[in-house]
Amino acid sequence: MESWKWRGNLQRWPSARAMWVLRDKIRAATARSKTERSVSAVVADLNPVLRGWAAYFRNGNSGRKFNAVDGYVHERLATFASRKHRLRGRNWTTRFTYGWITRLGVYRLTGNVHTVTAHASR
Repeated sequence: MESWKWRGNLQRWPSARAMWVLRDKIRAATARSKTERSVSAVVADLNPVLRGWAAYFRNGNSGRKFNAVDGYVHERLATFASRKHRLRGRNWTTRFTYGWITRLGVYRLTGNVHTVTAHASR
């Protein structure tokens, strides 16, 4: 008779330092000094970074962190576009919706988590 085995999910997610480094890369790509570039060019620079980061951290339990990164990318791109087009105010959520982000082709991290069991298969 086989004994009961605990089959929990792998408790692994990005560290605070990994989140900080990614936020720095996003902040550098959407800096105020880069407003001469088009938004699509900025997205083209951000997508490989987001894809690589998601591929590295997708195994485990990192859904909340991925949601936080998606929200941060949305905010940074919206404020970048506001500065570029000289729009004032912090009402970027009504101007630049998730549909706008999707039309730009920004790589979304949400939905890319692969749940892995914490035990080795025999």
